Amino acid sequence: MEKETITYTPQGGVCSKQMVILVENKIIKQVEITGGCEGNKQGISSLLIDMPVSEAIRRLEGINCKNRGTSCPDQLARALKQSVNY
Repeated sequence: MEKETITYTPQGGVCSKQMVILVENKIIKQVEITGGCEGNKQGISSLLIDMPVSEAIRRLEGINCKNRGTSCPDQLARALKQSVNY
């Protein structure tokens, strides 16, 4: 069983300050986001549980917030791309 914990500091002026993602066998098992909108981070985290890393990246990558060229979901996709399980 391949387990990996990804710790990522978002860039681009987004609201979230840190993301910690537990991945097992290319499947997201846990997402913890520090900072940002409480409802959105709970919703995103809940939706990603048991989703393949590649699918989460496909769905989240490129989402833009307030013309920043990125967003909290996009930053989460960038964090997942660092995974050795991707």
